[in-house]
Amino acid sequence: MVPKKAVTAERTFDRRLVLTAAFAGLAASACGARQLGRAPAVPAAVAAPPPPPPPNPLEKSLLVGFCGAPGAKALGRMTGDLAEAGRALRRQIGTFPPGRPVTPVVELIATTVHRSPGEDGMFRSRCEDSTVRDYLDAARALNGLLLLNIQPGRADFLPEVKAYERWLAEPDVGVALDPEWAVEPGVVPGRKFGRTTGGELDEVARYLGGLAEAHHLPAKVMIYHQVAASVVRDEQLLLPHKGVSVVKVVDGIGSAAAKKATWKTLMKTIPGHVRPGFKLFFEEDTRRGADLMTPAEVLALNPTPAYVVYE
Repeated sequence: MVPKKAVTAERTFDRRLVLTAAFAGLAASACGARQLGRAPAVPAAVAAPPPPPPPNPLEKSLLVGFCGAPGAKALGRMTGDLAEAGRALRRQIGTFPPGRPVTPVVELIATTVHRSPGEDGMFRSRCEDSTVRDYLDAARALNGLLLLNIQPGRADFLPEVKAYERWLAEPDVGVALDPEWAVEPGVVPGRKFGRTTGGELDEVARYLGGLAEAHHLPAKVMIYHQVAASVVRDEQLLLPHKGVSVVKVVDGIGSAAAKKATWKTLMKTIPGHVRPGFKLFFEEDTRRGADLMTPAEVLALNPTPAYVVYE
């Protein structure tokens, strides 16, 4: 069990609650009987096989990102002037040890949890397409990836992910699932941790893999955040799927010692095909005079994180 002091005691829900919101074929027809003296028809050329999909970014580099949402400084530094936020991310990446390529990540909180139910009673809202476009442009300016973070409230993950399909058909857009904000009927988000199951995560992974295959895309990056052992149950039901690359990000808050204790606990259940990830909090992790873990300290964790994200 994760020590309360290491995780939940220092978690502040209220700060993070935001009240905002082919295939194409070539048709041919028969032309009747062959006429005398006419040369036989030349067979149509056989179409060349499609090229292999682009490389999986997680195969070639470490992912390092900032999260955020418009007008919500409490949710991370990727907000406000996105160009300036991108420069700050570049500076943060510059503090990592040299020798390993780094792919920048912009993690947009696209579906945001709420305290109030909203018109459909789901306790969440989805951002506008214009917002996704702005954040995708910011990610592309960095030659990086956009991850759409989903805080589903009382909704299920799969329909929330499908709501962004037009964006997920892009080669550089993935998802980040946040099950601590996935609450059951009758529960108001923020009053206790939400939860999900490996089976529900597997549904999303299967869907993303199908998108990658249909659109001939790089492997879709799928993150799931975890702050405590209770937040993801039956994790073994999350199976490997072609066309999707999964990362489990440990979200423990507190001192380096507390975060390492959470890491040790949550790594015990990580499926073999899932890569590890780690989250740092500029404010919460440095309360009471504690130092933020350095990139070298983070990369010294065992196993080595494949994705490091800052809030």
